[in-house]
Amino acid sequence: MEGLISGKSRTYDEFRSSMPSSVATLFDELRSYCLALGKNVIEDIRMHRIVFAKSIKFRSFADIEPQRDSVIIKIKKDRREPDKEIQIKLNDNLDEIKELLLNAYTSIH
Repeated sequence: MEGLISGKSRTYDEFRSSMPSSVATLFDELRSYCLALGKNVIEDIRMHRIVFAKSIKFRSFADIEPQRDSVIIKIKKDRREPDKEIQIKLNDNLDEIKELLLNAYTSIH
């Protein structure tokens, strides 16, 4: 389903090759976690970021963008609330981020 929303199909390998190698492992971990949240998770690979959504209705819950030495993640729990934007550094503990992602994913009906 890659490219379903944004048009042109782009693979994760193509996307990963364009990001700084210093953040690739961190990005991979966040991506794997998002995809593991459920069978209905949709990954939309865009030019500079990846958006994760729940079901074909495309209710997004995470927008992840690699930076030079960090990853910016925007977590959307509800349409009426503003996105929660977090900058994750290479050595940061991801437990809190994963909990926020899980909460955002499960809040979408």
